[in-house]
Amino acid sequence: MFPDFQQSRILVIGDIMLDSYWQGQTGRISPEAPVPVVHVNDQSWRVGGCGNVAINVTSLGAKATLVSMIGNDPEGDRLQSLLAASSVIDRCVVDSQIPTTNKLRVMSRHQQLIRLDFEQRSESLDTSTIMQHFVDALPNCNMVVLSDYGKGVLSDPQPFIKAARDAGVPILADPKTNDFSLFNGVALLTPNQAEFEAVVGHCGSQPMLEQKASELLADLDIEALLITQGERGMTLVTAEGTERFPAQAQEVYDVTGAGDTVIAT
Repeated sequence: MFPDFQQSRILVIGDIMLDSYWQGQTGRISPEAPVPVVHVNDQSWRVGGCGNVAINVTSLGAKATLVSMIGNDPEGDRLQSLLAASSVIDRCVVDSQIPTTNKLRVMSRHQQLIRLDFEQRSESLDTSTIMQHFVDALPNCNMVVLSDYGKGVLSDPQPFIKAARDAGVPILADPKTNDFSLFNGVALLTPNQAEFEAVVGHCGSQPMLEQKASELLADLDIEALLITQGERGMTLVTAEGTERFPAQAQEVYDVTGAGDTVIAT
C-alpha cells in the first residue's frame, strides 16, 4: 500500500535551475561540420535542481515549501511562472546580481544530443534573505531537505543545519561536494556511488563499499548514508548495520533528476 504523505510538510532549500528542452527531428548531417541538424519543432521547460525535489514531494501528496535564489531575468520569470502553476509554496529570493541557471537539452528521437549549461557558480552569495525565509518557514515543516547542486546557495550549509536542529527538525541532504563533513549534523546523506567514491576512493566490490561507508559514517556526525547505485539499487548504512535495496531496471532515455526523486521519496 502506498503511504499517505498528506501530513508531511517538507522544507526544501538549495540551488534551483531551469531545465529547458528543444526537441525535433534529425534527418541530415550539417555541411558545415560533422554534426546532426535538428529541426526544432517543440520547446518545453521544467523546474530543475532543488525545485524538482519540491515538485516531486508535492507529486507524492506531501506539502513542499521551496527556498532558493532566482535571477532577475527571463529564465527566472519562467521559473516563477512554473512554480506558480505548481502546488509548491514559493519562498525563493529574486536577486539581480546572479543569472538564473539554465540547462538546455537538445533532444531528437528521445535521445539527448547535447546539453548547454548557462550558469555562474558563486561561493560568496549573500544568503541572509534566504536564511530569513528558511527560518520563517521552519515552524510549519517537519523535515528539511538540503538539495546542493554546487551553485552557491549551500556553499556553507551549517547555518541552515544549525537552525533546523535548534528547531528540532530532521535534515536530509543530497551533496555535490567532496567534503561530506560540511553536512555534519544531518540525519541522512544521499550521495550517488560516483560522489561517494570521489570521497573514499574506488570500491571494487559491494563489501568494500559497505566497509568504507561504515568507516566514513564513524568519522562524520551524520546518522546514515544512502548510496544510490543506478541499476544496482541503493545501500543504506547506519550505525546499526547495512541494508540493500535492489533496483528493478527499466529502459529509459533520460535519467535527469533521478537523485532528486530518491531524496524526495
